[in-house]
Amino acid sequence: MLREDYSPQQIVGRLAFEGLRAMSHEAIYRWIWADKKAGGTLWRHLRGARKQRRKRYGRYDSRGRLGGKKMIGERPPEVEERKRFGDWEIDTVHGTGKPCVVTVVERRSGLVRIGKLRTAGGKETLERTTQILAGEFHPVRTITADNGTEFHIYKELEARLGTQVYFATPHHAWERATNENTNGLLRQYLHRGTCFRRITQAHCDRIAEILNNRPRRRLGYRTPNEVYYGIQDHARRWAASCGKLFAPVLGSGPSAEPGAENINVAVQS
Repeated sequence: MLREDYSPQQIVGRLAFEGLRAMSHEAIYRWIWADKKAGGTLWRHLRGARKQRRKRYGRYDSRGRLGGKKMIGERPPEVEERKRFGDWEIDTVHGTGKPCVVTVVERRSGLVRIGKLRTAGGKETLERTTQILAGEFHPVRTITADNGTEFHIYKELEARLGTQVYFATPHHAWERATNENTNGLLRQYLHRGTCFRRITQAHCDRIAEILNNRPRRRLGYRTPNEVYYGIQDHARRWAASCGKLFAPVLGSGPSAEPGAENINVAVQS
């Protein structure tokens, strides 16, 4: 479970949810540090604390103005209350250079879809978002975006997905807290200061599946997949162990060590 990037707290919560005995999360941490002292690598699967850039509130929003957009205060109250499926939040995550990814998170379940972008342009963001949300299990009812220019073609997105797009207040990241928190989890695999040029859509799908199979405390230690798809059989679903997905980057084929760590190696490469 550690090698699938579960935190010690998630491990204990998930085992309790499955009706299994577990040690305390403090005991797991002690074991991890003992493993590290002995030369082990389990500690590399901990997210750890990362410095965040301080948000500068009250600044002028210089990212372009867009008339006629619907603001977050106009959203149906069901969106805020997470009473239904199909309400999403969208954002882009950047490395060095132009390549980046678009992340779309379903508010009730925390399920995430990730799309590779060669550049954060409006047209490419529109095409990739349409691709990763087309054919969703639940109707895409609303999408809440920040005020970046990559989301200015929102009317076309509404037409393609039959949805309604709303915009958060500039510099109010807490209005899209679900997306912000998920992007923090994503940084475990797509580190700050790295270039995303060699990341593929297959890598993005793999990362999303790992996150969607990770238990969440706010979900009672169910996983986003279990909540979103209404899965009642809670047998643990490990991500596929085949390393072929990373062969173009790692050059290791099926012999690559399974688990999320391969993604980190691929990104670093």
